[in-house]
Amino acid sequence: MDWLTDWLLTLPGWTVLTLVFLVPALEAAAFPGVLLPGQSTVLIGGALAQLGRAPLVSVLTAAVLGALVGPGVGYFLGRRWGHRMTDRIPARLVRPADVARALALVRRLSGPALVAARFVALLRTLVPALSGVAGVPGRRFLLWNAVGGVVWAVTSTLAGFHLGGSWERLRSGVATAGWVAAGVLVALVVAGYAARRFRRRHLSGRAGAAPAPAGTPPPAR
Repeated sequence: MDWLTDWLLTLPGWTVLTLVFLVPALEAAAFPGVLLPGQSTVLIGGALAQLGRAPLVSVLTAAVLGALVGPGVGYFLGRRWGHRMTDRIPARLVRPADVARALALVRRLSGPALVAARFVALLRTLVPALSGVAGVPGRRFLLWNAVGGVVWAVTSTLAGFHLGGSWERLRSGVATAGWVAAGVLVALVVAGYAARRFRRRHLSGRAGAAPAPAGTPPPAR
């Protein structure tokens, strides 16, 4: 992140605000966005606000807008053209069965899991488009995308503002947040899977114990 920090420090405030919006938006808008440092850019934007290089309210606004617009575009692209992309992935790179399992997993993600995914760099890039491919209802995705986008953008910006020019602490904070979010996401997925299994067993047990319809002869002895 040193090169990014040094570069941003040389830019005027309006350019910093543009990047704080644009980089997170592009990061979540398409699969190649995995190469873009969205969270690092927002953290540094918050730090530059603490140093007086840009107004904090403006940095927060730019970060929130980027966090909302980018995933929305990614979801639309996945919904519109995602199946063409996944169908053309060479089988030697990713097996079709693995693609199907990934889509099924995204389809089952709860709202809180979608929020937690925002704090994991790879998932922040892939989940929006995969949600579109998997057919996640648009209203549900947009709702939780709004919640996750605001939480991610505000916490990342304020973390950068609080840490100021301590770049080593910024780097450590990014890594820690990613690991914590990944652990929360895994816990949510496992809990959701266990709850569904329990519910299915409970329903099947009740169906097996249901009384026989009236008029059914007793079992032969």
